[in-house]
Amino acid sequence: MNIPNVLTLIRISLVPVVVIFLIQGLFLDALIVFAIAGITDALDGFFARILKQKTVLGSYMDPLADKALIISSFVALSILGMIPAWITVIIVSRDFIILLGVSVLFFMSVSFEIRPAFVSKITTVLQLLTVFSVLIVRYLPGNFYYQLVEVVYWVTALFTVASGLNYVVKGVRFINSDE
Repeated sequence: MNIPNVLTLIRISLVPVVVIFLIQGLFLDALIVFAIAGITDALDGFFARILKQKTVLGSYMDPLADKALIISSFVALSILGMIPAWITVIIVSRDFIILLGVSVLFFMSVSFEIRPAFVSKITTVLQLLTVFSVLIVRYLPGNFYYQLVEVVYWVTALFTVASGLNYVVKGVRFINSDE
């Protein structure tokens, strides 16, 4: 066990805490824990590079931790009516399509290695920013911020779709190159 993997495990353990706080209406607490989880995401990558502690386990756990935090937060916030359901459907659908594609490649015995594209890294940051923005706007005066969050929704949705299409194209290339 190394520092990046411990940070990733902390992030995974914070997911149910965020959801419980959201369900209980403790939005400031959820915001704080969500921010801590986001910081652990940045730190685990930083330490993995700086300390040269990249591991196979970490390469699987890190994106799963991100997905658990993002999907759980979006679903909970959608159920609470704080995030429009359409963006949650886009985010969950993209991840489901990626998982389905990986499964197809695996069952077809196609050799592949998935490395997140730059657009996917931006997508993850935007998705985290969307949840953070929704939670922080509750504490800011004025309607301007709600309009700004609306823009964040659309930008996040656009990048999520673009990232999903990028993975689909890569998957098709893997299948075609293995024939």
